[in-house]
Amino acid sequence: MALVTRRSTLTAFGAALATVLAPAAGAASAGERGPRARPLWRAHAHNDYEHPRPLLDALDHRFGSVEADVFLVDGRLLVAHDPAGLDPSRTLESLYLAPLAARVRAGHGAVYRGQRRPLQLLVDIKTEGAAAYLALDRELRRYAPLFTTYAHGRVHAGPVTAVVSGDRAARVPMEAQSVRRAFYDGRLADLGASDASFASLISDNWTLQFTWLGVGAFPEAERQRLRGIVRAAHARGQQVRFWATPDLAGPARDALWAELLAAGVDYLNTDDLAGLEAFLDARRTP
Repeated sequence: MALVTRRSTLTAFGAALATVLAPAAGAASAGERGPRARPLWRAHAHNDYEHPRPLLDALDHRFGSVEADVFLVDGRLLVAHDPAGLDPSRTLESLYLAPLAARVRAGHGAVYRGQRRPLQLLVDIKTEGAAAYLALDRELRRYAPLFTTYAHGRVHAGPVTAVVSGDRAARVPMEAQSVRRAFYDGRLADLGASDASFASLISDNWTLQFTWLGVGAFPEAERQRLRGIVRAAHARGQQVRFWATPDLAGPARDALWAELLAAGVDYLNTDDLAGLEAFLDARRTP
């Protein structure tokens, strides 16, 4: 994958964001913990919007990835876990895009000041994927300076990388674009079919692929399968995540997380922000 960084254009990012996104400035300082606290790039906030302060709580815990479930309702992308939780005031823009833009503006072109690695924003589409993706694409274009972009065969890194998950029908309009501000969340069945310029992430349900849930010894055949999956994805420049891993605090969860780290899995999935932060800090995992 060809990658063009933006190290020489941070000033331009700041100017563009200031022009387009000035109303969001009030959220700019949320989540800062000081320059010595390293981001935990392998920490993924599953169902992030269910925390008291969506996005901001995850940033306070220095997470490298956050997840928002979206429903397309009357042309707007609303964030909720299911239809019963829909609230017209809880939009993708108000909970994620505008606060991220303010944060990047305050951070001189980065979500975490002084860090050039992008934050991952995983957008999980819960309604028909093609229509929802087209609505998402319109939203991302309004915040264009914020996002990593695929343009005519090259990837240009931005402060945030949007990844589209959920309904598989989103793939069709995404593949048709020569310019995209989002990437695709593939499944293990897609491994080898696309490279990172389209499917930057490979995710799957842990319980459909492995029997081990952290109790007792990890079967060696499963350990080797896990490591083979990670090697194959990394060879194509892709990152790996599993959902449905144990998430209740205790030895089983820690044992499984330790195996994921040892295998090189890129994102550990959790609803327990403080628990994963403590786990990764104890292991000094960057």
